[in-house]
Amino acid sequence: MEILSNRIKREELKPGDHIYSWRKAYVYAHHGIYVGDGMVIHFTREGGQETGTGTILDLVLISSLPKNLGTVCERCGDQSKRGGVMNSCLGCFLAGCSLYRFNYSVSSAFFLAKARGGTCTLAASDPADIVLHRANYLLNNGFGMYCLFKNNCEDFAIYCKTGLLVESAFGLGRSGQMTSVAAAINAVAYSPLPYLSTGAALLASSMYCINRYVSDIGFRHDVVKIPVELLETCSRSNNSSSSRGSEGS
Repeated sequence: MEILSNRIKREELKPGDHIYSWRKAYVYAHHGIYVGDGMVIHFTREGGQETGTGTILDLVLISSLPKNLGTVCERCGDQSKRGGVMNSCLGCFLAGCSLYRFNYSVSSAFFLAKARGGTCTLAASDPADIVLHRANYLLNNGFGMYCLFKNNCEDFAIYCKTGLLVESAFGLGRSGQMTSVAAAINAVAYSPLPYLSTGAALLASSMYCINRYVSDIGFRHDVVKIPVELLETCSRSNNSSSSRGSEGS
């Protein structure tokens, strides 16, 4: 594992790898599970499930969709208007961008050294055959409704690798990218801006690292291991709990 970059070559790929590709000038990364034979199972926004926000978030939503780079892929066909869990060739998944591998079971020092979220986790990965079973099962049965903050492409890939599900119906999902955003917002919010001294900047940086660390799927205590066959039932249960909480408030 390299601290500076998780970038790999295609020939280094193994079935069951969690891979990702940075999009839109490194604003956001799209994640998936490499299943072998040059194919990737990944989770994307379905048309009509997310509406335009008029903000930079729209770039994130659009960037998760497969790109045909001007021509229709002979292997995948036109997937630009599809969504949900899909199977794409590596070329369509990468959309002309570089290939990176997500790291599991990293040390605390390694995790904190990777200042950018969405590249590694403290959590351990399950064996490749279990990872592939989950990915293929979800390809046929779906992964629920896409949600940028709670159920996105990184959440999908992390679930396939670990089988871990966040119990709480509130807050963020498993995505390191979204927890990093939340950590950064919290760090800035509690810093004495606009009078940001060197000491205050160090404090904000420390708060950011701590918030990222305690929000990681490998550290959190509100996660449970759920068999993929029961995932839909558990998701419905969480949604029902959330609805009851909203009605009672």
